[in-house]
Amino acid sequence: MTNNNDQVLWIAGASGLVGREALRAAILHANVSEVVSFVRRKGDASEGKLRELTVDFSTLTAAQTAEVAAPTVALCALGTTIAKAGSNAAFRAVDFDAVLHFARAAKERGARTFVVVTALGADANSLVFYNRVKGEIEEALKSLAFESLAIAQPSLLLGDRDERRVGERIAIVVSRAVGPLLRWLPSRPIEAATVGRAMVQLAMQPAPGVRVIRSGELHAIGS
Repeated sequence: MTNNNDQVLWIAGASGLVGREALRAAILHANVSEVVSFVRRKGDASEGKLRELTVDFSTLTAAQTAEVAAPTVALCALGTTIAKAGSNAAFRAVDFDAVLHFARAAKERGARTFVVVTALGADANSLVFYNRVKGEIEEALKSLAFESLAIAQPSLLLGDRDERRVGERIAIVVSRAVGPLLRWLPSRPIEAATVGRAMVQLAMQPAPGVRVIRSGELHAIGS
């Protein structure tokens, strides 16, 4: 697949831990001419390369995106936790339904490349609900037949979250402290900024077909 210097990039989930890092990297990338950030609530005013489009992900269709430029590539960092969502159904509405609606809209508007972040351990046949939903969305995205589909599977994400979960915060502190000792482990914790940069790199240098990029490789791509 060839690249050009006039890429229009759509992104969903830019307010989240990985998404805001991907947004920052996309805006800074020389080959990206415009970034359209899909948001649930109006945020900062659009400026420079960045434009926001307020949408309802539960009903999103390509027709509702007519006012923005068609994408060359699309990045998706939508995601929540079962605890934050409040139920399994609410979690699935974000991590499966919203992701799929965004992907379909991007594909119908002409996106050739799609990059999504799921999780290490994603498996449509898993007995663990979280891993199963992540695996199911991966399979659903494969069925859309993008020219290039990159699936990023990070391990424990390190970064400053808006919500503070005590157990997770302790795990992050410990992970950062012992990080140098774990450098040889492919599943070692990874900074959200590294994942965000890797997603943009994957979008700008797409490979034909489906590619699953696990945490160890994300370290290399996003460093």
